[in-house]
Amino acid sequence: MERKRLVHKLVTCFQKTMKPTELIHKTQSCFTSLQPCIADAVLLFARLTIGWSFFLTGKGKLANLDRTTSFFESLGIPAPGFHAGFVGGIEMIGGLLLIVGLFTRLTSIPLAASMIVAYLTAHREEAFDSLGDFVDQTPYAYLLAVLALLAFGPGRLALDRFWPASWQVAQSRLRR
Repeated sequence: MERKRLVHKLVTCFQKTMKPTELIHKTQSCFTSLQPCIADAVLLFARLTIGWSFFLTGKGKLANLDRTTSFFESLGIPAPGFHAGFVGGIEMIGGLLLIVGLFTRLTSIPLAASMIVAYLTAHREEAFDSLGDFVDQTPYAYLLAVLALLAFGPGRLALDRFWPASWQVAQSRLRR
């Protein structure tokens, strides 16, 4: 039903022949009315791509726990065995939660923390020389995406939408 309504809006926006200024105004008006749907599609794409990436990196850490533990030990992370499993679990489970859009804002917090720790440990040598070096690092895209999901939520195409009203109130307070 919503798809038909969107197509109808697009068609009616451009049916008449009009002056360039009217066309610009009509185009802007049309895109303004479509903005919520575009935002939902972008948030869904962000959740799916970053969620899948987190799932794969977490799964990789857990599948190669000995190697991950050795790497964490070389970085000077305390209790490397515990943290390797902990971070791998957060990334794997958090990635799945992002994919389905469940507890999206809450899930974004430990994932963002994990990326900040990655910057401060694994990427500390090369990340802080310049802004260009900072954004060139692997954690940047992950951190940016989870911060966007924390700020804007999962969109309407998520399981969070069907969660009880009390959870939605708590999430709206988190936005403030």
